[in-house]
Amino acid sequence: MAQILIIDDDPIVCETISHIAHHLGHEAFIAHSLQEGINEISSRAVDVVLLDVRLPDGNGLDAVPGIRKAPSRPEIIILTGYGDPDGAELAIKNGAWDYLEKPSSRQQISLTLTRALQYRQQKEAVKPADAIDREAIVGTSTAIRDCLDLVAQAAKTDANVLITGETGTGKELFALAIHNNSRRARNSFVVVDCAALPKNLVESVLFGHEKGAFTSADRAQEGLIRQADGGTLFLDEVGELSPLVQKSFLRVLQEHRFRPVGGKEEIKSDFRLIAASNRHLDDLAQRGQFREDLLFRLRTLTIELPPLRERLEDIKELVRHYFARFAVEHRQQPKDLSPEFMDLLTRYPWPGNVRELVHALERAFVTALREPVLYPKHLPTHLRTQLARTSIRKKPAPATSAQRQGAPSPSFATLQQVREVALADAERQYLKDLIEHTGGDIQQACHASGLSRSRLYSLLKKYGISSAA
Repeated sequence: MAQILIIDDDPIVCETISHIAHHLGHEAFIAHSLQEGINEISSRAVDVVLLDVRLPDGNGLDAVPGIRKAPSRPEIIILTGYGDPDGAELAIKNGAWDYLEKPSSRQQISLTLTRALQYRQQKEAVKPADAIDREAIVGTSTAIRDCLDLVAQAAKTDANVLITGETGTGKELFALAIHNNSRRARNSFVVVDCAALPKNLVESVLFGHEKGAFTSADRAQEGLIRQADGGTLFLDEVGELSPLVQKSFLRVLQEHRFRPVGGKEEIKSDFRLIAASNRHLDDLAQRGQFREDLLFRLRTLTIELPPLRERLEDIKELVRHYFARFAVEHRQQPKDLSPEFMDLLTRYPWPGNVRELVHALERAFVTALREPVLYPKHLPTHLRTQLARTSIRKKPAPATSAQRQGAPSPSFATLQQVREVALADAERQYLKDLIEHTGGDIQQACHASGLSRSRLYSLLKKYGISSAA
């Protein structure tokens, strides 16, 4: 029997869904506000949450990431009478199971609820993230745990995996974790840096060559694909492969057979493929720069790694992990961290992600080699100066007597700057008034303002304004 939580301020909707849940043999609980629902999730294990969008005390979509962090990590079904494409996309991207519009038929609600519970049951049957060998993957945030769940799932099969994410998010670490938790763990994990392959020797590096195949081929050479036989072939930055190599590799991926350069016979290689890219391969495919048929084969399973700025709660754990490692590597005693040091780390956006964080931490550790406590002063200068610049709101300096007499001053705000500030303030206030006037109804707000839905959402995001009235 599953535990179902319904968060909706409409008594009729609550009663209908509750009846459906009971008919399916589950227990249902009702909350008529967002806070009441969050309290329920905090006090009991919940399997599925059916969540309304417009609630008396907030927007349900804004609460999705927080609900997913609950100890029971429930599946979330958004059920709303104010459906819109952008809201549906946001819900799915934030991890909701499905997005249904009111009124939905009892059959549709019943089917969606059943499928969510079936998925949950299957997910729990997979090797849990806590039980897998993580390698050096550090973090307990919901985003990382979701990725580790996919690692556990991928490790049970030989399916091709595509790992995406910004530079520095740890794509190779996740690929290695899949390999080390799979049946191929005892065999080779072969890394191919597609961005560094020499253009004139790509096929030789991948497929190998026979002696005399080209001028400098004074002996036969085994290619990386052959070296991965029985193990895993990891294509890092696969989006950098040339169209010609993409075509050749597609056949290798289909047949697991290839011919070395200058060779007469084909060789078989039983490898498992994991690819990674920091580029949007769909965009490359639309521009004709990456083969769609290859892309389809690469992403049987996809793991999208989150940037560090979206999992700041992992920073403290990352800091502990790497400082412990640095203490061993540099044969030093562990160091204490000042509160200001940690505060700065959580305020910086980390465009280089975990890789940039690790470099900054090692720099701080080495800089303070003989000092027991780390302060912001020990961090790289560019990091501290960027935060200093963004934290100070620029204001025109008080005019000096010379300036008042008409002397030119480079620090005095230009008319264009004044206009931009005034326009931003006016836009921010207008949007607040618009949302209040329309009660958060996006369709009505678009009609009243003359803005398109996408432009309105963009402006709301720009000024940090919630669409909930």
